[in-house]
Amino acid sequence: MSDLKKMYRTIMDDNFPEDMTIKLGGQTLVYRKRAWKIPDEKTGELIEKGLRYGENPDQQAALYELVNGNLILGGCQYINPGNGLVSSITEGDMIQAGKHPGKTNFTDLDNALNILKYLMARPAAVILKHNNTCGAAYGRDIADAYDRANMADRIAAFGGCLVVNRAMDKKTAEAVNSNYLEVVAAPDFEEGAVSILSKRKNLRIIRVGKITGLERYRNFRFIEFKSLIDGGIIVQQSPMNRIKTKDDFLSAKTTYKGKEYSVERKPTDREYEDMLFGWNVEQGITSNSVIYVKDGVTAGIGTGEQDRVGVAEIAVFKAYTKCADALCFKKYGIPYKTFELEAEQGKRDRKALAEIDEETRKNKGGLIGSIMVSDAFFPFRDGIDVGIRQGVSAVVQPGGSERDFEVIEACNEADPKVAMVFTGQRAFKH
Repeated sequence: MSDLKKMYRTIMDDNFPEDMTIKLGGQTLVYRKRAWKIPDEKTGELIEKGLRYGENPDQQAALYELVNGNLILGGCQYINPGNGLVSSITEGDMIQAGKHPGKTNFTDLDNALNILKYLMARPAAVILKHNNTCGAAYGRDIADAYDRANMADRIAAFGGCLVVNRAMDKKTAEAVNSNYLEVVAAPDFEEGAVSILSKRKNLRIIRVGKITGLERYRNFRFIEFKSLIDGGIIVQQSPMNRIKTKDDFLSAKTTYKGKEYSVERKPTDREYEDMLFGWNVEQGITSNSVIYVKDGVTAGIGTGEQDRVGVAEIAVFKAYTKCADALCFKKYGIPYKTFELEAEQGKRDRKALAEIDEETRKNKGGLIGSIMVSDAFFPFRDGIDVGIRQGVSAVVQPGGSERDFEVIEACNEADPKVAMVFTGQRAFKH
């Protein structure tokens, strides 16, 4: 066990080249490996090193920044040098390196920015782990946004990566410091915030100044590379979210065997706001996925499943679990599982636990009035029926299934009726 602990604290060798050149047809892209001079944890001596290690501590890894090349393919111009976010983090930006950042720290940070680029109109916070969202939320200010994102799933947020889209103040830093996180990133840190955060010596504290202009990145395309086990490579364009305002949603209607079907109830303004929020958060979640959002915060997130009805059910289960935990923590200051264990040991009142369970069931895990968001169409109505049984008031999904008529009927048959819009695009993310 001691060797395993040592492995997690070891900085791997890095034998990747200092630069990398990729040619696509007659066009050339040039990348430069990134490294930082960071004080050694034990000696304090400055060492120059890039990534700590890859996805696992026995994998070498390197981070490269695009430094030259202007790629145009099929009339599409891709992102140019000089627009680096994670790949251009400097030693000055790495305010505290913690245990030295690894690949997963930076990919979580990158995907958080991928989501936040759609949420820049209001103070927002996103917490990620394993490159998936634990909680995302708007707030009155950054402290409120962080609290809402954290309480959406305190359990998963443990050891996660927090990114906010406004400068972090002392109030937020105090709240963050009461939890365990691996990474905290912001466009800037107000006076006193860093000294609070740095009390946790292993925390990576990173400034990403370009977050202030992050919204423009929603219109940038980049090339995605997927390596195969045989050494081959698949390349693709990055996705582009076509939904910017409520007017970009499409009416949920279809024709089946000569009969026209359409959703009878239209969304309210409040529902449209959550539809936009939910569809934007969905852009950074691994498919197959279904999520539930309410009042500008995620309520239940289901990711990476093989069937849509299953992931809708998993998201419900998680919503109930997280809701019970939040109720318990707010009332008793401890996690639900801790309370449950202590109740079994006779240290806590089982009646109090039953009251939390009953309130969770009564509120259906906070899903009553929520928006159900799916990254792809529902092949059958069973998936959407999962959300309707929990009291969702509206649904966002791409549409385009042969059985859209079934899903539309489910919305119209619901009591009360459920609103639904189509996005006209799928949001798979593998």
